[in-house]
Amino acid sequence: MLGHVIERALQALLVMLVMSALVFIGVYAIGNPIDVLIGPDVSQDIRLETIARYGLDRPLWEQYFTFLGRVLHGDFGRSFVFGMPVLDLILSRLPATLELTLAAVIGAALIGVPAGIYAGYRPDSLLAKIIMAISILGFSVPTFWIGLVLIITFAVELQWLPAGGRGETASLFGIEWSFLTLNGLSHLLLPALNLAFFKLALMTRLARAGTREVMLTDTVKFARAAGLSEWTVLRRHVLRLIAIPLVTVFGLEFASTLAFAVVTETIFSWPGIGKLIIDSITSLDRPVMVAYLMLVAFVFITINFLVDLTYVALDPRLRKARA
Repeated sequence: MLGHVIERALQALLVMLVMSALVFIGVYAIGNPIDVLIGPDVSQDIRLETIARYGLDRPLWEQYFTFLGRVLHGDFGRSFVFGMPVLDLILSRLPATLELTLAAVIGAALIGVPAGIYAGYRPDSLLAKIIMAISILGFSVPTFWIGLVLIITFAVELQWLPAGGRGETASLFGIEWSFLTLNGLSHLLLPALNLAFFKLALMTRLARAGTREVMLTDTVKFARAAGLSEWTVLRRHVLRLIAIPLVTVFGLEFASTLAFAVVTETIFSWPGIGKLIIDSITSLDRPVMVAYLMLVAFVFITINFLVDLTYVALDPRLRKARA
């Protein structure tokens, strides 16, 4: 097991190194940030001085290795626009996105998995058909359209919830969180619901398909023949057998939601890293763009690594194979 962990860690380091090169080259080949940083009417001397100050006059390979050396020391450079260390800037926005992502993905799993299991266990019931209809809607309707409908319905017409912003926050472990205050929770509800709708549909359909498949296996038939209750069969056998694909989807959806909550954060003016990257792309803030994309790669690699370890914990056959 230890050898497997070391092997996966080395693979992760290699992937991060390759990703850093691809991201750096891709981002630094787009546009010229000098045109955004200074006005068109400045003198040529000031322009050349600004280019030299940011190191943009050096060859691309030299800029990359300089960047890589700083990253190894935890320095991702300074934002061209905000004038502060990029890592500090991203970490200041990360709790808002993390809070929104956790609310959306955990909420989708807590509702979608039981709903999917029920739809698979009682496929001909009216409630099961309603559940599947909602899941189809979740796959079919674009996220931005759902967000606009939520704002018009609950913020404009009914005026039950705020249309945007993060609201009041409270500090926990030195980090500001919205869910700790009623006002912040009311601001969190709509964007979390918007972000969770597709995840809810995905979890529901995956749990239903797995349940339908497992219910036809000999394992369930023997459990019923042994006199176990239906609740015990569902909890001990069905849920355990469909756990691995659910864990896979949960992990990947958490990573993708954390990395790409851009649309929801933009619609609801949620001050997370998604909105930050949109602003950075508009202003060609290269250090922020590179750091964000490397963070995305790191999140996916880490989630895949943790999911792989979870497989081993859930499936005894994998533990025996790697013993």
